[in-house]
Amino acid sequence: MALAAKLQLRQSQSLVMTPQLMQSIRLLQLTHVELERFIDEEIERNPLLERAEPQDDAASDQAQKSEVAPERDSAGDWFEGETEWSAEAISQKLDSSLENLFPDDPGTSERLGPDLTAQWKSAAGSAGTASSEGFDVGDMAAAAVTLREHVGEQIALASLSPGDRLIAGELADGLDEAGYLRTDLMEIAVRLGTDEAAVARVLGVCQSFEPAGLFARDLAECLSLQLQARDRLDPAMKALVANLELLARRDFQTLKRICGVDEEDLLDMLGEIRALDPRPGLAFSGGASDAIVADVEVRAANDGSWAVELNADTLPRVLVDNVYFARVSSHAKDQAEKDFLAECLQNANWLTRSLDQRAKTILKVASEIVRQQDAFLVHGVRHLKPLNLRTVADAIGMHESTVSRVTANKYMLTPRGVFELRYFFTASIASAEGGEAHSSEAVRDRIKQMIDEEKPADVLSDDAIVDMLKESGVDIARRTVAKYREGMNIPSSVQRRREKRALANAGR
Repeated sequence: MALAAKLQLRQSQSLVMTPQLMQSIRLLQLTHVELERFIDEEIERNPLLERAEPQDDAASDQAQKSEVAPERDSAGDWFEGETEWSAEAISQKLDSSLENLFPDDPGTSERLGPDLTAQWKSAAGSAGTASSEGFDVGDMAAAAVTLREHVGEQIALASLSPGDRLIAGELADGLDEAGYLRTDLMEIAVRLGTDEAAVARVLGVCQSFEPAGLFARDLAECLSLQLQARDRLDPAMKALVANLELLARRDFQTLKRICGVDEEDLLDMLGEIRALDPRPGLAFSGGASDAIVADVEVRAANDGSWAVELNADTLPRVLVDNVYFARVSSHAKDQAEKDFLAECLQNANWLTRSLDQRAKTILKVASEIVRQQDAFLVHGVRHLKPLNLRTVADAIGMHESTVSRVTANKYMLTPRGVFELRYFFTASIASAEGGEAHSSEAVRDRIKQMIDEEKPADVLSDDAIVDMLKESGVDIARRTVAKYREGMNIPSSVQRRREKRALANAGR
């Protein structure tokens, strides 16, 4: 066969991911805060973009500026399970493993609700004068004292020499937000040109500061300092604090032997431990946690259905200044300036269209989730249906990856609380009787209720829970029950039986 060069015309289709298309896809998965940051960056780069300021009468601007703003459319245990425990491991788990042991810890309490916050603002506002323009209730609040300032005041009042005061200042700089000392004593000694014994001596003075527990180097030392301040650090309590890993495993029999106390005394000691503050420095953190802002709001409509609306507070309002573009473009000196302005106008229009499309897509996905999970909104978690991304994508005519991006880090406010959109997508567990499948989240709730209602003399094993679930029509394996139980930070039946019996005996 002869080889020869020739021209051939061929027609084909392909999908080209332009930078703007990729940016539109990226906008879908941005959170409200990330989206605001992105828009701020775009406004800084593009002179034709600006934010829409709230106005009583915006009609005059509509003739000069095109505004794109989507409308409101209606459519755990103390510690995690470990095989081996050490004091170092306990200290490392400090931030995430004390919620059950210290239920009254202010760091684990829920945030103030909007109603209570509104009442506080109203009460504070009534104390002000109506004649002050631009009055802000926040101006009345005194600045919160930081941990460093609180410790610095006590250092100034302590009986320390100038050299020791310098060491104390270095120790204070080494405190983390929980009040723990995270700097090595030898490192401080080398930096200040002194010996480690002098640093340790000043540390002893600092550990007497209020609140008790500050300047501790681990959890055990923090608890010991608080017990010492209460004059309760006797030999038995020292032994208990030195064996926190046994307490984490609920090995009460070994603890009674090590501490040399009976069951009643051990329970009293545990009560004292629970009354301590494992993070004394958090009282001076002064920073408030960011509250979750729901992207979608769901409320009951008058006709018995659900009204799904976008939260106006999460919808950025962006203006394209066509008047400014017309004025500047008419004075462009060369083609490069004209091209730049044309590109800015194109990008501005693209951004406003993308924001509008993003809002409509979120609303469409949320509306379908509400339609699918109607029983959950009416009756609660027990009626949460198994749901996957493909089901929602097929129902609204979108790709599964688009639904995945939309549901990432987005929240929905419902009559039953605020939930992440991903919460409504749960695995399916088959029915034991061949009926409708059960949601894994609903099964978890059943398991938790069974365990909460069990009695000390009749603690349920995982096998017993499997049998009870099968009787109610849930076909589930034992290893799945164990996985769900461990995921909810619920100990094994052996540990629960030991703890419930101890508590029952203490109540007699």
